[in-house]
Amino acid sequence: MKNEIQSVYIHIPFCEQICHYCDFTKFFFNEKLATEYIEALANEINTNVPGEKNKIKTIFIGGGTPTALTLTQLTSLLKIIDTKFDVSSCEEYTIEANPGDFDEQKIQLLAAYGVNRISLGVQVFDDQKLEELGRLHKIKDVYQTVDRLKQHGFSNISLDLIYALPNQTVDQFKGSLEEAMSFGLPHLSTYALQIEPKTVFYQKHKKGKLHRPAQEEEVDMYHLLRETTKAYGIEQYEISNFAKPGYESKHNLTYWGNEYYYGFGAGAYGYLPGKRYGNIKPLPAYTKQAMNDGHPILHVDTITRKERIEEEMFLGLRRTKGVSKKHFQNKFGIAPADLYSKSIEELIRRDWLAEDKESLRLTDDGLLLANEVFERFLLDDPVTI
Repeated sequence: MKNEIQSVYIHIPFCEQICHYCDFTKFFFNEKLATEYIEALANEINTNVPGEKNKIKTIFIGGGTPTALTLTQLTSLLKIIDTKFDVSSCEEYTIEANPGDFDEQKIQLLAAYGVNRISLGVQVFDDQKLEELGRLHKIKDVYQTVDRLKQHGFSNISLDLIYALPNQTVDQFKGSLEEAMSFGLPHLSTYALQIEPKTVFYQKHKKGKLHRPAQEEEVDMYHLLRETTKAYGIEQYEISNFAKPGYESKHNLTYWGNEYYYGFGAGAYGYLPGKRYGNIKPLPAYTKQAMNDGHPILHVDTITRKERIEEEMFLGLRRTKGVSKKHFQNKFGIAPADLYSKSIEELIRRDWLAEDKESLRLTDDGLLLANEVFERFLLDDPVTI
């Protein structure tokens, strides 16, 4: 495996219950189908990654709900990963989980195989709203799970929260956020609710039965989020992510740094030199193709130089430190100002973009209007040097 591929993402699509807002590739857990899926996943990984104990910077097992797997299935998955990748030299090894999914055996298993970071999908500290979201856990499960993880030596724990939920007030979000902060954990990912097609919430929204907070309230929640995290020593390092110094998600920084990564599993995406690819989503079709030839790919997109440059700007500006001018120059042989002088001038004038000798980055107002800012970095013509 080439050293330039930094990271590995592995998708486990099974859930005990489908959340009302989720549009990720997911299926109700079925033990037989899950066992077949792990076998197919192993074949995909073995086909695409030569040799054993390959050096890798980060591994992320996401979903779905990876911890919905049985102990036997989870063991099989971790063994595959341990064989193909040098876990001992891996800087960050994350698994996503729902509060209440962990028993002692699963936690001990993860620790034994080198997993060193847990991302918990809490979403909100309000039992009624958890039920409305289609979540199975309760607030008490969050406390029990965090306690168990700490008892087994896990300290790098991240909580996920969602805000601008149906009928949620700013005060309610404040209470949820304060409770999340009270755990003293080193990382928080927090997103405004998006109404995605093919979800329960989308159907309710179409029928006029989903009452979302006004846009002004959503903006107030975002300001509250930034102020509260800062007061607790949790620094914002990306539009939706906050961490104590040194606990930023190295895996997600691979994405925002526009670096290469493998994606394995149903519906997974990968980025390799010159191309992005997306895997087949339907479970039977993925499993059949992955078992057949190890290449369950739905589509491959060739990434042109123009697209690489655009993505470098979009992704880099998501980070609070912004786009490094020196790194950009070294990577593409041209300065951002040579390509984007008019856009940069306009955005600075609007106070959406800030510039210094080292970088370009979003201002506080720019963070709120990020997508509008990103549009200014689309290039009209293919880039030729």
